[in-house]
Amino acid sequence: MNRLKPKNIILFILLLIALIAVGYYYFYVFNKQKVNSYLASIEIRQYQGKNLSSINDFVENSIKGPQYIDKNNYRLQLTGLLGNPQEFTYDSLINKYPSYKKAVELDCVQGWSVNILWEGILFKDMFKDLAIKPEANTVIFYAVDGYTTSFPISYLTDNNIIMAYKMNGVTIPPERGFPFMLVAESKWGYKWIKWITRIEFSADSNYKGYWESRGYNASGDLNRPFTP
Repeated sequence: MNRLKPKNIILFILLLIALIAVGYYYFYVFNKQKVNSYLASIEIRQYQGKNLSSINDFVENSIKGPQYIDKNNYRLQLTGLLGNPQEFTYDSLINKYPSYKKAVELDCVQGWSVNILWEGILFKDMFKDLAIKPEANTVIFYAVDGYTTSFPISYLTDNNIIMAYKMNGVTIPPERGFPFMLVAESKWGYKWIKWITRIEFSADSNYKGYWESRGYNASGDLNRPFTP
């Protein structure tokens, strides 16, 4: 029976020590960094003395399930009745305009609601940089999954309506609409379009979006039934 030579034993011990060191780094140092990164992004659950819902309190009801958009390839297109159609990357858009926070409740026609602290860009700020043609009266929103909805342009210019990229202090996760979600204050949840990829300025005040074309009221006002 062959015995290990002292030289081989030393090499074996050194290899074992190296494996232990690598394991220590991976399971302690690496995972500790991951934990610290996670803790730094924990959502806010109170704002101005009021409790907030969790970003996990939503019911998944999108038409094609959660959409996953690569931030590096993302482009937001501003098209239609504009003298200067524009296109933004994710970073160029959020760095161009001031950020605003507002706690707004989302009420779904299914009977559930959530109160979330939203952070994002005011549409009225964005629209100031656009040469919107006088005949434009409607803004149509398009999502990556084919979902659409629309609003009178005055709703977005006369109110502090946010296109959000954060909720409860954390970046909106893909399941909630990353990179951008429209915080349609005073509207039913079907007007809160997620995964926005294009905003079109139109003269078609009768445009009907995904649910509106299926019988839901086009206004989406909370003080009205969502169906006739």
